[in-house]
This record gives sequence, structure tokens and C-alpha cells, in this order.
Amino acid sequence: MPLVDHSFKHFLFGLIAVANNIPAIPLYLEICEGLHPREQHKLCLIASTTSLITMITAMLTGMAVLNFFEISISAFRIAGGLLLLNTGLSMMKSSQETIVPKGDTAFSKMISMAVIPIGIPLTTGAGTISTVILFSEKAHLPEQPALELLGAIVCMSLLIYLSFRYSTLIIRFLGVTGMDVLSKIFGLITLALGIQFIIGGIEGAFFKRM
Repeated sequence: MPLVDHSFKHFLFGLIAVANNIPAIPLYLEICEGLHPREQHKLCLIASTTSLITMITAMLTGMAVLNFFEISISAFRIAGGLLLLNTGLSMMKSSQETIVPKGDTAFSKMISMAVIPIGIPLTTGAGTISTVILFSEKAHLPEQPALELLGAIVCMSLLIYLSFRYSTLIIRFLGVTGMDVLSKIFGLITLALGIQFIIGGIEGAFFKRM
């Protein structure tokens, strides 16, 4: 059988597909409307740091949680794949037109919105957490240092930060149509990744026992 690639590049491209913050950008811009650039930057840092902490926590503790509840990695691959299927389908059906409630404009409220829902779950949701845990199972193999996954997580968090930081330019360059197309492309990749996880889970649960 061909050797499956679980390199830094594989981890990073997988995270780009599932942890992209395209759906969160319109909401982020709505929240930042009228704010001082310093406050906008603070919200950007909070949202991207939330994603970083969430992914690192999933990497470090995910396998321990599965072992505690005696959940096999094959079963979790299938469950994670189903989550990614749902996420991918949602991204392919979604529109970038976002309605944001205008009632509470206090900066403290905006900070909490930078964590939830922008950081979690729009940028780093259940599908991303599942993907990181499944990647961490491969990353802890002797021939596959966990540093490669950690490096991919850090790079992904930097990409999230940059996309929030320059979200105005991204929207201006792509427009609503371009954002929709990009979201659907990422949705298709997420869908394919979910199917791959399900296939791997079925192979691990049934065929390797034969």
C-alpha cells in the first residue's frame, strides 16, 4: 500500500480547509464597524488567539479524552468524518450575507463576540477540533514528530490573524461573489476530507481485523 502523507504540508492544507475563517469575516467586519483601529486589532488578536488555544488544546488532550471514554480512533474517525461532511455541506450552501444584531455595541460585548461565535465555532468549530485530534493521533507516531502538527497549527493561526487583519482588503478584492465561491471551494475540500476520515475509520474498524 502507498505510504500516507502526514507531513507538515498535509496537516497545514487540512487545517486550511476546515479552520478557514471565511464565514466569520463578514461578522467580524460588522462588529468592527466604527471602532478605533487599535480596538479592531485587539478583536483580531482575541479571535485568532482563541483559535490557536482551541487547536493546541485539542492536539494535547484529544487522544487522552478518547482513551478515558474508551472511544476507538476508528469510531472517532467516522464521527469526525460525519461532522466534516455536515460542515462541508453547510459551507457549500451558505451565503456571505450576514445579519448582526445591533442592540449592544459595548466594547466588552464585542470582545466576547470575538471569542464566541467568531473564534468558536465560526473559525474553529467541532469539525476543526475533530480534525486536529485525528491529526494528533498520526503526529504522535515515532516517525512523525508532533512538532509538525504544532507548526501547522501555529501557521494556520497566523493565516487566521492575517485574514482578519486585512479582512477589508479581502472583501474589497473578492467581493461577495468571490467570498461565496471561496467558501464553496473550501466546503468541497472539507467534504472530501470528511469522506476520507470515514473511509479510514471503516478500514480500521473492520478490514484490519480480518
